[in-house]
Amino acid sequence: MASEKMQKRPHAIMISLHYQGHITPFVNLALKIASKGFSVTFVHNEFVHHTISKSHNIHQFNLFSESGLDIRYATISDGFPVEFDRFRHGEVYIESILRDFSIRFDEFVGKIIESNPTSLQATFLVTDTLYSWPETIANKYGLVNVSFWTQPALVFSLDYHFELLRENGHFPCKDNMEEEINYIPGIESFNTRDLMPYLKEAEMDKVSPKIIINSFRGVKKADFILHNTVYELEPTTLSALNKNQPNYAIGPISFSQNLAKTNPIRSHSFWPDSDCTEWLASKPPGSVLYVSFGSLVEVSKQVFQEIALGILLSEVHFIWVVRGGVTDAFLDGFEDEIKDKGLIIPWCNQIQVLSNPCVGGFLTHCGWNSIQESMWCEVPMICYPLAYDQPTNRKLVVDVWKIGINLSDGVPINRACVAQNVRKLMNASTSEGLRMEARKMKDILRDANKNGGSSDLNFDQFVKDLKAKLHAMD
Repeated sequence: MASEKMQKRPHAIMISLHYQGHITPFVNLALKIASKGFSVTFVHNEFVHHTISKSHNIHQFNLFSESGLDIRYATISDGFPVEFDRFRHGEVYIESILRDFSIRFDEFVGKIIESNPTSLQATFLVTDTLYSWPETIANKYGLVNVSFWTQPALVFSLDYHFELLRENGHFPCKDNMEEEINYIPGIESFNTRDLMPYLKEAEMDKVSPKIIINSFRGVKKADFILHNTVYELEPTTLSALNKNQPNYAIGPISFSQNLAKTNPIRSHSFWPDSDCTEWLASKPPGSVLYVSFGSLVEVSKQVFQEIALGILLSEVHFIWVVRGGVTDAFLDGFEDEIKDKGLIIPWCNQIQVLSNPCVGGFLTHCGWNSIQESMWCEVPMICYPLAYDQPTNRKLVVDVWKIGINLSDGVPINRACVAQNVRKLMNASTSEGLRMEARKMKDILRDANKNGGSSDLNFDQFVKDLKAKLHAMD
């Protein structure tokens, strides 16, 4: 009987984009899938593997070895040497990924199919929605195609309906246009100013619009779509999407039940953690502003310094994560001025810092993982979105859920404005409304992830539907 069960174990091949914000939820999804009795082959490209190994001083390792689950680990080349800077040359790199990477992944999948291990009943793909080629590979090998979206359902729906945006003159959208969009199913009203930048004219010569068009044409033919969000946060949007294809809100996947003991999330970050525990312990409860809004590649020196000087003017304590390291050109004496007021570090365990009672606010670029972690820890946000989905995420945080404020309301970043808004966020009396709503968001996320919660039930339904689909194709 045991042998028969092993022969009927389905097998997932999983691969995410190379960005940290995509890797983190994919790692946790792999653990979640494996915990349901599936075998998983988790694929990193060699650059990601090298970067993580170097950061954590691990030379030969299985990233999932401590999980005790049936997760195999593999690497494939992305076609570039390891030393090539994929972040500073992002357009060139992504263009190549769009053009060439599918060939390498196709070969990888083909070898797995050829080997046909007796312990694996059926193989299915779980890939990042932003890849444009999963449908082609799934069709070639007769595989079930599962697409995993790592951002809010609102952003997914806007991208999913890009043809509607085009028909109504909103794709590409004029850069300074402010018109209401009220024709997207499941989205009551949305102003064009809050659209993702890659849907606007200014970015039409970049690679991002091409990625979106190609990937969302493909995802409309996926068998299942998983969303790293919670149904109660975006019910009308998810219900409308579900009329087209099977969509499952299973988030926030990083906080799913039963992953606490097996979650090796820290060994999957690009940078080594700095321990802030002792520094935080010396500060009063709620007095520390946590700052993390992207790498120095994404902001100018002037913006960095205006924000830095504004935080100093606010006179709050702060921890500032500067990804990729701190450079003298940007700091320019800033470290001498902060003294014991602040701590500048290259990376940390963010959820550990946000859950510390000394942290009273979060200055964020509005990445979706950061937003969910902030909600989970009941920490209100001050928003400074930079690119991609972040300006649209900001709308959810500030305008819809009312758990944050803007760093700058329609004016260029300047230190006086920064100081004023930081004080507003960190003052418990003036931000009581934000904190009350943040507590509600925390309860929604935690309830969804409990046994019998919406995300828990949705994942179980996905597993049931997936097994039925695999059985029908067997």
